[in-house]
Amino acid sequence: MTGSTTTDQAQRNTEIVLTAMRELFTEKDISALDRYWAEPYVQHSPQMPSGLDALRAAVPDLEGFSWEPKRIAAQGDLVFAHSIVHGWAPNPVVIVDIFRLEDGRIVEHWDVIQDLVPPEATVSGNPMV
Repeated sequence: MTGSTTTDQAQRNTEIVLTAMRELFTEKDISALDRYWAEPYVQHSPQMPSGLDALRAAVPDLEGFSWEPKRIAAQGDLVFAHSIVHGWAPNPVVIVDIFRLEDGRIVEHWDVIQDLVPPEATVSGNPMV
């Protein structure tokens, strides 16, 4: 792949992930799963099983959910998002999500989740996100 083609793919994949996450989690539009995800959907999060049925079941029950990406990057078929999330856990969390796309659809997901700690409570005094 040439540099511009790789950059174009990364930009397209980033836009797909941002749109998919907004439509599914913010707008709670379950049909977004049919537009932006594909089976077999491989889930690496220890909290969720593989397959889209788990997302179909979880999303309607999320209360006060917000996904606030603060940094997003893409390389090849991967998109990385560093976000603050409310409503996934009892308290706000910081999540690094990694999405793998194939043919413009999300087919694989990893995440790392930490409780959000305010800067004044961190050893360095720096914010987590």
